[in-house]
Amino acid sequence: MLSKLINVKATLIACATSLAFASTSTCVFAEQLDVEKYELTIGFIKLTDMAPLAIAYEKGYFEDEGLYVTLEAQANWKVLLDRTITGELDGAHMLSGQPLAATIGFGTKAHIVTPFSMDLNGNGITVSKEVWKLMKPQIPVGIDGKLVHPIKADTLKSVIEKFNAKGKQFNMGMVFPVSTHNYELRYWLAAGGIHPGFYSENDVSGTISAQAILSVTPPPQMPSTLEAGTINGYSVGEPWNQAAIFMDVGVPVITDYEIWKNNPEKVFGLTKEFTQKNPNTTLALTKALIRAAKWLDENNNANREEAVDILSRSQYVGADRQVIAASMTGTFEFEKGDKRDFPDFNAFYRHYATYPFYSDAVWTLTQMRRWGQILEHKDDAWYQQVAKSVYLPDIYMKAANLLVLEGHVERGDFPIASDGYKKPTTSSDFIDGVSFDGKSPNTYIDSLKIGLKAKQTIKDNEIQG
Repeated sequence: MLSKLINVKATLIACATSLAFASTSTCVFAEQLDVEKYELTIGFIKLTDMAPLAIAYEKGYFEDEGLYVTLEAQANWKVLLDRTITGELDGAHMLSGQPLAATIGFGTKAHIVTPFSMDLNGNGITVSKEVWKLMKPQIPVGIDGKLVHPIKADTLKSVIEKFNAKGKQFNMGMVFPVSTHNYELRYWLAAGGIHPGFYSENDVSGTISAQAILSVTPPPQMPSTLEAGTINGYSVGEPWNQAAIFMDVGVPVITDYEIWKNNPEKVFGLTKEFTQKNPNTTLALTKALIRAAKWLDENNNANREEAVDILSRSQYVGADRQVIAASMTGTFEFEKGDKRDFPDFNAFYRHYATYPFYSDAVWTLTQMRRWGQILEHKDDAWYQQVAKSVYLPDIYMKAANLLVLEGHVERGDFPIASDGYKKPTTSSDFIDGVSFDGKSPNTYIDSLKIGLKAKQTIKDNEIQG
């Protein structure tokens, strides 16, 4: 153990093929990286997609890299971000919008970066039983007798109108203003013709012109808040959609996989300053997390039952094992008894899930602009510049290269020839049928029916321009 921590022991590894020199096969000796800081505290929120951190710790992948890591649950996303900025945390499981928002100064200003994307998919939208009773009659039934999925927000529109007719506001919870949960909920609502509201310089509630009022609710509190009637639905990661089923307080109606197939979810965030002062430590962390992600997905999710056992422990997610297993093992339950196969509901490694694509960052920025969190029009070059200042695929590929040499992963697991952008996402992968090209963000923004266009801004609670 001591030799690992002070990085003095060389390890013999097998012949492997380098990513950088694909045609050259060599036998090499690899030393542990000479990490600048080996005692680290990493923060997380109690959600199943913190899994790569738990697995890297439990399987000894951090120790293999000479790192002594303490994993520490945080009260909420703001506390987690603030403690990363102050250095109380060395890194953290973050909402993918947090590094971007902080870097451009929406909310707390700080340069946060990510060399590692933690997962794809993993979220859902749940409504109360009262709302579900009003929605269900509008949903078509397939020849198998089951409701046809994906369920679109069109079926919610008349429900909101009924609420309003009775003088009632329709409220929905999401986890944080710059969360994928917020943007996915807004995307789903807007695709069904429901306006989720704008932000402005003077009104950061996000409720300007809103037909559904969205507000922040901590993930573990969502089922009980729904049961109390404070909110009528919510968008959250697991296990809190499945918890609504087990508590019999709500019905999950759609997953984010159905809103945007294989969408990016959390990232591993660090301050830019940390990565500059501790480049080898950053590289070592990335290596350990890549190995953990592979373990989670390998052999067609064969390790997921063990992962559920680990995540159900109080120091990690701490939810009932059965609730966590409901989505982590390749299924997802909608209405009680309507359990469907969703093998990619949580994808941690396949589909290049861990690679920090610039285009994923650009999509998040387009949603920030669409709803007014980015106040003014930005040209396409600005989106690319911000993405490249926050997402660090070069560090990721260095880590991947070392792991290939060490025989832990395969060369084909990584997008070797990528320029950092995914191929354009086809219209069939989005619930609204709109395609997305990360290299043309303004074209994408202008193609969306609801939201700010081109040079429009919000002033005095009205669209200008």
